[in-house]
Amino acid sequence: MSKHANQQTHFGYETVSIDEKADKVMGVFSSVASKYDIMNDAMSAGMHRLWKMRMLATSSIRSDSIGLDVAAGSGDIAIGLLKKMRRSKHATGRMVLTDLNGPMLAEGARRVVDEGFLPGVADCIQSDGTQLPFADNSFDSVTIAFGIRNFVDIDAGLSEFYRVLKPGGQFMCLEFSKPVLPLLDVIYDAYSFNVIPAMGEWITGDRDSYQYLVESIRRFPDQMRFEHMIEHAGFDLVRHENMTGGIVALHRGYKV
Repeated sequence: MSKHANQQTHFGYETVSIDEKADKVMGVFSSVASKYDIMNDAMSAGMHRLWKMRMLATSSIRSDSIGLDVAAGSGDIAIGLLKKMRRSKHATGRMVLTDLNGPMLAEGARRVVDEGFLPGVADCIQSDGTQLPFADNSFDSVTIAFGIRNFVDIDAGLSEFYRVLKPGGQFMCLEFSKPVLPLLDVIYDAYSFNVIPAMGEWITGDRDSYQYLVESIRRFPDQMRFEHMIEHAGFDLVRHENMTGGIVALHRGYKV
Protein backbone atom coordinates (compact mmCIF):
# COMPACT_ATOMS: atom_id res chain seq x y z
CA MET A 1 0.00 0.00 0.00
CA SER A 2 1.26 3.49 -0.86
CA LYS A 3 2.33 5.70 2.04
CA HIS A 4 -0.21 8.28 0.76
CA ALA A 5 -3.16 5.87 0.63
CA ASN A 6 -4.93 7.31 3.69
CA GLN A 7 -3.88 10.96 3.32
CA GLN A 8 -6.67 13.24 2.17
CA THR A 9 -6.58 16.09 -0.32
CA HIS A 10 -8.91 17.71 -2.84
CA PHE A 11 -9.73 16.91 -6.45
CA GLY A 12 -11.71 20.01 -7.33
CA TYR A 13 -14.47 20.10 -4.71
CA GLU A 14 -14.22 16.37 -4.01
CA THR A 15 -12.23 15.01 -1.04
CA VAL A 16 -10.02 12.11 -2.13
CA SER A 17 -6.83 10.33 -1.09
CA ILE A 18 -3.53 11.68 -2.44
CA ASP A 19 -3.06 8.55 -4.54
CA GLU A 20 -6.58 8.88 -5.93
CA LYS A 21 -5.98 12.51 -6.87
CA ALA A 22 -2.77 11.61 -8.69
CA ASP A 23 -4.66 8.99 -10.72
CA LYS A 24 -7.57 11.34 -11.44
CA VAL A 25 -5.29 14.21 -12.57
CA MET A 26 -3.46 11.79 -14.87
CA GLY A 27 -6.82 10.80 -16.33
CA VAL A 28 -7.86 14.40 -16.90
CA PHE A 29 -4.80 15.35 -18.92
CA SER A 30 -4.58 12.06 -20.78
CA SER A 31 -8.15 12.65 -21.88
CA VAL A 32 -7.65 16.20 -23.17
CA ALA A 33 -4.01 16.11 -24.39
CA SER A 34 -4.74 16.11 -28.12
CA LYS A 35 -7.16 19.07 -27.87
CA TYR A 36 -5.41 20.92 -25.05
CA ASP A 37 -4.17 23.90 -27.10
CA ILE A 38 -7.43 24.27 -29.00
CA MET A 39 -9.36 24.32 -25.74
CA ASN A 40 -6.99 26.86 -24.18
CA ASP A 41 -7.57 29.22 -27.10
CA ALA A 42 -11.32 28.75 -26.92
CA MET A 43 -11.88 29.14 -23.19
CA SER A 44 -9.50 32.10 -22.78
CA ALA A 45 -10.39 33.77 -26.11
CA GLY A 46 -6.68 33.56 -26.91
CA MET A 47 -5.67 35.46 -23.77
CA HIS A 48 -3.46 32.60 -22.55
CA ARG A 49 -1.02 33.48 -25.34
CA LEU A 50 -0.68 37.05 -24.03
CA TRP A 51 -0.21 35.80 -20.45
CA LYS A 52 2.55 33.45 -21.62
CA MET A 53 4.17 36.19 -23.70
CA ARG A 54 4.41 38.32 -20.56
CA MET A 55 6.02 35.43 -18.71
CA LEU A 56 8.55 34.95 -21.48
CA ALA A 57 9.30 38.68 -21.70
CA THR A 58 10.12 38.92 -17.98
CA SER A 59 12.22 35.75 -17.86
CA SER A 60 15.87 36.37 -17.05
CA ILE A 61 16.96 33.37 -19.12
CA ARG A 62 20.19 33.90 -21.08
CA SER A 63 21.63 32.43 -24.24
CA ASP A 64 23.76 30.03 -22.18
CA SER A 65 21.13 29.09 -19.60
CA ILE A 66 19.87 25.64 -18.75
CA GLY A 67 16.13 25.88 -18.14
CA LEU A 68 13.62 23.46 -16.67
CA ASP A 69 9.94 23.72 -17.59
CA VAL A 70 7.78 21.67 -15.22
CA ALA A 71 4.32 20.42 -16.18
CA ALA A 72 5.49 21.40 -19.64
CA GLY A 73 2.35 20.16 -21.37
CA SER A 74 2.35 20.99 -25.07
CA GLY A 75 5.60 22.95 -24.77
CA ASP A 76 4.54 26.60 -25.19
CA ILE A 77 6.80 27.99 -22.49
CA ALA A 78 9.82 25.83 -23.27
CA ILE A 79 9.62 26.69 -26.98
CA GLY A 80 9.27 30.39 -26.19
CA LEU A 81 12.29 30.30 -23.90
CA LEU A 82 14.35 28.41 -26.48
CA LYS A 83 13.50 31.04 -29.09
CA LYS A 84 14.50 33.76 -26.63
CA MET A 85 17.85 32.03 -26.02
CA ARG A 86 18.45 31.44 -29.71
CA ARG A 87 18.28 35.12 -30.61
CA SER A 88 22.04 34.96 -30.09
CA LYS A 89 23.90 33.14 -32.87
CA HIS A 90 26.32 31.88 -30.22
CA ALA A 91 23.61 30.42 -27.97
CA THR A 92 24.53 27.27 -26.05
CA GLY A 93 21.50 27.15 -23.77
CA ARG A 94 19.02 24.31 -23.60
CA MET A 95 15.68 23.40 -22.09
CA VAL A 96 14.46 20.32 -20.26
CA LEU A 97 10.70 19.70 -20.46
CA THR A 98 9.19 17.49 -17.79
CA ASP A 99 5.63 16.37 -17.17
CA LEU A 100 4.14 13.52 -15.19
CA ASN A 101 1.57 12.85 -17.89
CA GLY A 102 2.88 10.84 -20.85
CA PRO A 103 0.34 11.94 -23.49
CA MET A 104 0.84 15.61 -22.58
CA LEU A 105 4.63 15.26 -22.70
CA ALA A 106 4.34 13.52 -26.07
CA GLU A 107 2.48 16.60 -27.37
CA GLY A 108 5.31 18.79 -26.09
CA ALA A 109 7.95 16.55 -27.66
CA ARG A 110 6.16 16.64 -31.01
CA ARG A 111 5.97 20.42 -30.94
CA VAL A 112 9.62 21.03 -30.04
CA VAL A 113 10.66 18.76 -32.91
CA ASP A 114 8.27 20.58 -35.26
CA GLU A 115 9.96 23.83 -34.20
CA GLY A 116 13.35 22.38 -35.19
CA PHE A 117 14.80 21.83 -31.71
CA LEU A 118 16.76 18.60 -31.48
CA PRO A 119 17.60 16.41 -28.46
CA GLY A 120 20.40 18.03 -26.51
CA VAL A 121 18.78 21.41 -27.05
CA ALA A 122 15.30 20.35 -25.93
CA ASP A 123 15.01 17.15 -23.89
CA CYS A 124 11.74 15.67 -22.65
CA ILE A 125 11.79 13.66 -19.41
CA GLN A 126 8.68 12.22 -17.78
CA SER A 127 8.76 12.87 -14.04
CA ASP A 128 6.77 13.94 -11.00
CA GLY A 129 7.21 17.64 -10.20
CA THR A 130 7.28 16.83 -6.48
CA GLN A 131 10.14 14.32 -6.94
CA LEU A 132 12.35 15.67 -9.71
CA PRO A 133 15.11 13.32 -10.98
CA PHE A 134 17.72 16.08 -11.18
CA ALA A 135 20.71 16.98 -9.03
CA ASP A 136 20.77 19.97 -6.70
CA ASN A 137 21.68 23.29 -8.34
CA SER A 138 21.18 22.04 -11.91
CA PHE A 139 19.17 24.80 -13.60
CA ASP A 140 19.43 28.55 -14.17
CA SER A 141 15.67 28.87 -14.60
CA VAL A 142 12.63 26.88 -13.44
CA THR A 143 9.23 27.66 -14.94
CA ILE A 144 5.74 26.26 -14.60
CA ALA A 145 2.58 27.54 -16.30
CA PHE A 146 -0.93 26.46 -15.30
CA GLY A 147 0.34 23.26 -13.74
CA ILE A 148 1.11 23.66 -10.06
CA ARG A 149 -2.50 23.72 -8.92
CA ASN A 150 -2.76 20.09 -10.06
CA PHE A 151 0.08 18.93 -7.79
CA VAL A 152 -0.93 16.61 -4.96
CA ASP A 153 1.54 18.53 -2.74
CA ILE A 154 2.24 22.10 -3.82
CA ASP A 155 4.74 22.74 -1.01
CA ALA A 156 6.76 19.67 -2.02
CA GLY A 157 6.83 20.91 -5.60
CA LEU A 158 8.06 24.36 -4.58
CA SER A 159 10.78 22.78 -2.44
CA GLU A 160 11.91 20.67 -5.38
CA PHE A 161 12.03 23.73 -7.66
CA TYR A 162 14.22 25.48 -5.10
CA ARG A 163 16.48 22.44 -4.73
CA VAL A 164 17.25 22.02 -8.45
CA LEU A 165 17.67 25.75 -9.12
CA LYS A 166 21.20 27.17 -9.10
CA PRO A 167 22.02 30.03 -6.71
CA GLY A 168 21.01 33.22 -8.48
CA GLY A 169 18.46 31.33 -10.57
CA GLN A 170 14.92 32.52 -11.27
CA PHE A 171 11.67 30.70 -10.55
CA MET A 172 8.54 31.76 -12.43
CA CYS A 173 5.00 30.46 -12.03
CA LEU A 174 2.02 31.49 -14.15
CA GLU A 175 -1.27 30.36 -12.66
CA PHE A 176 -4.94 31.21 -12.41
CA SER A 177 -5.62 33.29 -9.32
CA LYS A 178 -8.27 35.45 -7.63
CA PRO A 179 -9.89 38.42 -9.46
CA VAL A 180 -9.17 41.74 -7.75
CA LEU A 181 -11.51 44.04 -9.71
CA PRO A 182 -15.03 44.76 -8.42
CA LEU A 183 -17.68 42.39 -9.86
CA LEU A 184 -15.11 40.56 -11.97
CA ASP A 185 -15.28 37.57 -9.62
CA VAL A 186 -19.04 37.29 -10.17
CA ILE A 187 -18.72 37.45 -13.96
CA TYR A 188 -15.75 35.07 -13.91
CA ASP A 189 -17.61 32.52 -11.77
CA ALA A 190 -20.64 32.61 -14.05
CA TYR A 191 -18.47 32.08 -17.13
CA SER A 192 -16.29 29.42 -15.54
CA PHE A 193 -19.02 27.19 -14.15
CA ASN A 194 -21.57 27.59 -16.94
CA VAL A 195 -19.52 27.99 -20.12
CA ILE A 196 -16.17 26.22 -19.71
CA PRO A 197 -17.46 22.70 -18.90
CA ALA A 198 -19.96 22.92 -21.77
CA MET A 199 -17.20 24.12 -24.08
CA GLY A 200 -15.01 21.24 -22.93
CA GLU A 201 -17.74 18.76 -23.78
CA TRP A 202 -18.25 20.31 -27.22
CA ILE A 203 -14.55 20.54 -28.18
CA THR A 204 -13.00 17.54 -26.41
CA GLY A 205 -16.01 15.37 -25.57
CA ASP A 206 -15.01 15.59 -21.90
CA ARG A 207 -17.13 17.82 -19.67
CA ASP A 208 -15.96 16.33 -16.37
CA SER A 209 -12.28 17.17 -16.92
CA TYR A 210 -13.07 20.84 -17.46
CA GLN A 211 -15.46 20.88 -14.50
CA TYR A 212 -12.50 19.69 -12.40
CA LEU A 213 -10.20 22.32 -13.91
CA VAL A 214 -12.64 25.10 -12.99
CA GLU A 215 -12.97 23.75 -9.45
CA SER A 216 -9.18 23.39 -9.10
CA ILE A 217 -8.79 27.08 -9.95
CA ARG A 218 -11.21 28.04 -7.18
CA ARG A 219 -9.37 25.91 -4.62
CA PHE A 220 -5.94 27.32 -5.48
CA PRO A 221 -4.45 29.81 -2.95
CA ASP A 222 -4.89 33.51 -3.63
CA GLN A 223 -2.00 35.72 -4.70
CA MET A 224 -0.65 36.59 -1.25
CA ARG A 225 -1.04 33.13 0.23
CA PHE A 226 0.77 31.56 -2.71
CA GLU A 227 3.48 34.22 -2.46
CA HIS A 228 4.02 33.21 1.18
CA MET A 229 4.22 29.54 0.15
CA ILE A 230 6.98 30.40 -2.35
CA GLU A 231 8.87 32.30 0.35
CA HIS A 232 8.44 29.39 2.77
CA ALA A 233 10.14 27.13 0.20
CA GLY A 234 13.24 29.33 0.50
CA PHE A 235 12.89 31.81 -2.36
CA ASP A 236 13.81 35.47 -1.98
CA LEU A 237 12.67 38.64 -3.76
CA VAL A 238 9.26 37.04 -4.27
CA ARG A 239 6.59 39.14 -5.97
CA HIS A 240 3.58 38.73 -8.20
CA GLU A 241 1.99 40.58 -11.08
CA ASN A 242 -1.75 40.42 -11.68
CA MET A 243 -3.00 40.08 -15.22
CA THR A 244 -6.54 40.50 -16.58
CA GLY A 245 -7.77 41.83 -13.27
CA GLY A 246 -6.19 39.04 -11.24
CA ILE A 247 -7.72 36.15 -13.18
CA VAL A 248 -4.09 35.14 -13.71
CA ALA A 249 -1.01 36.00 -11.66
CA LEU A 250 2.66 35.71 -12.57
CA HIS A 251 4.80 34.89 -9.54
CA ARG A 252 8.58 35.30 -9.47
CA GLY A 253 11.27 34.42 -6.95
CA TYR A 254 15.01 33.82 -6.81
CA LYS A 255 17.37 31.39 -5.11
CA VAL A 256 19.84 33.80 -3.54
